[in-house]
Amino acid sequence: MIICALSGPGIKSYAADIWVAANGSDVNAGTKDSPKHSLASALRQARELRRLNDPSVIKGIHIYLEGGTYILDEPIFIRPEDSGTASSPTIIENAPGAQPVLSSGIAITDWKKTTHAEGLPKEAQSFVWEAPIPKVDGRDLLFRQLWVNGSKAIRARESDGDEDMARILSVDKQKQEIWIPLPKTGLPKDAGQMEMVIHQMWAIANLRVKTITVDGNKAGLTFYQPESHIEFEHPWPAPVLDNEHKMNGNSAFYLANSISFLNNPGEWYEDLKADKIYYWPRKGEVLPLAQLIVPSLEQLIKVNGTLDRPVSNILFKGISFEYATWLRPSMQGHVPLQSGMYLLDAYKLKIKGTPEKSGLENQAWVGRPSAAVEIRYANNIGFEGCTFSHLASTALDYVRGTHDDEIKGNLFKDIGGTAIQVGVYSDEGFEAHLAYNPEDKREICTNEHITNNLIVEATNEDWGCLGIGAGFVKNITIAHNEVCDVSYSGISVGWGWTKAANAMSGNIISANKIHHYAKHMYDVAGIYTLSAQPNTVIDSNYVDSIYKVSYAHDPQHWFYLYTDEGSSYITVKDNWCPAGKFLKNANGPGNVWENNGPQVSAAIKNSAGLQPAYQYLLKGLKVNPGNQPINH
Repeated sequence: MIICALSGPGIKSYAADIWVAANGSDVNAGTKDSPKHSLASALRQARELRRLNDPSVIKGIHIYLEGGTYILDEPIFIRPEDSGTASSPTIIENAPGAQPVLSSGIAITDWKKTTHAEGLPKEAQSFVWEAPIPKVDGRDLLFRQLWVNGSKAIRARESDGDEDMARILSVDKQKQEIWIPLPKTGLPKDAGQMEMVIHQMWAIANLRVKTITVDGNKAGLTFYQPESHIEFEHPWPAPVLDNEHKMNGNSAFYLANSISFLNNPGEWYEDLKADKIYYWPRKGEVLPLAQLIVPSLEQLIKVNGTLDRPVSNILFKGISFEYATWLRPSMQGHVPLQSGMYLLDAYKLKIKGTPEKSGLENQAWVGRPSAAVEIRYANNIGFEGCTFSHLASTALDYVRGTHDDEIKGNLFKDIGGTAIQVGVYSDEGFEAHLAYNPEDKREICTNEHITNNLIVEATNEDWGCLGIGAGFVKNITIAHNEVCDVSYSGISVGWGWTKAANAMSGNIISANKIHHYAKHMYDVAGIYTLSAQPNTVIDSNYVDSIYKVSYAHDPQHWFYLYTDEGSSYITVKDNWCPAGKFLKNANGPGNVWENNGPQVSAAIKNSAGLQPAYQYLLKGLKVNPGNQPINH
């Protein structure tokens, strides 16, 4: 720790510096020459300085992380006692010129060529390598992602790519069974750890396969609970059957996570019974010299206060957050309602109507995916110049009870779910179509600022997630962000499908650049809203380049701007897009649409997206690397 600086005769100005290095020790003093080893230890030292009212903290605390990778064996937990103040914040930042990484990645080592693996396709047997599954806390580590030299590998699947996905044949809701064409690879007798990933309008479902029944050139699949009853009872979004909905054929699907599907370079399989991981290297990957990483934690950072004792005034600068997993699909399946919020229960009502919504024909209760970095009951918690990458679910989530936070100038890349998420959607006991409007307004995420962030290649596992998603939020600003190469909508604000008064008002979505979106899902838009949001303004945004998806349920159901059910009291103006392809679905009163489309001035069009000081984030950006066709 360094105590420094005099500001005038008889007046001392102090600052506390705590240093952390990967080769340090947590018994060290925390000076530059004697650094701590872990961020957790540095936070404890800072906590003690504040507890004891040490004069060194008057001007704040800086925790400097030297370069290197800091492997976490548990999430960093930041609590109310770690709070700074407006005049004495705690700043956790990279040391000058350093690139520190907080990670839960574990290296897979001891690779050798596979000589025999039961069920491995013949064409793979001379190419596949194997290694023991790493153990954590004495147990085999369960994981759903593998990165090779920083590039995500493919969990073994029976289809060669998304455009090669087959279509389901039929759905038997009574037997909770789906029939599919028999894959060209065939199917094993034992389902083992196999999963079915099915495309359902604006969401996908991950279903763990329980049994397989082969009948000629088709097969019937049943699934484990709880996802089985949810999948066959919930009405929206359900598997598409063309003869029922007059859509673009039946729902597409693929099967994954069986050694029998490991038949292409870049594919891998974790065999929990054999205690091995198998991998077929891609061209240029040399095992065992390549770096193969699997994630061990779902969360890297938890900032968690209470309503009456929030965490406050902490800033992260120049830190990378990498390698976090998400295990719910492997444990309980994953059947989302929308925006990645997974269903806990949902069904169609035999008689329509609830006390709050007379025309409602279904009810649903949802849960929220975990996030690599999660904030609850906190304020003035910022992230600036950070990098979020190689994360399996939500990257950064301000869940509830937060205000006056700033997310500025960060890079989000290779994110499995939503990149940035803010605000309550529905609590597990709160029906998803209700208007959320808590008596204690401190619960509402308010006055948040999300600006000048680059989001690219997000939603690459849960295709129904978002670039930026906001639930019931108030007075938040989403401005000058660039969102591209996402599977569904770019920015979504609102929840509840209701015209009723709720917690939302005064939201600003301005000057964002959204392009190359809807890579996999339709019923989609660059900017999408739900429910009443008085004094909300969507203006001066750039929206372009919607991907063409052959297996979409309705090939024409894509939009640049989309105000969906209950959207009310929203002004939509001066947004540039190449055509006036908009949707206003079951909107409430008070919406104003002015001057949206290709006629918007070039000045507005060219000013959208990252401002000049942040355009360095675009260096090396490759858009649409797969050359997927674009709708016009």
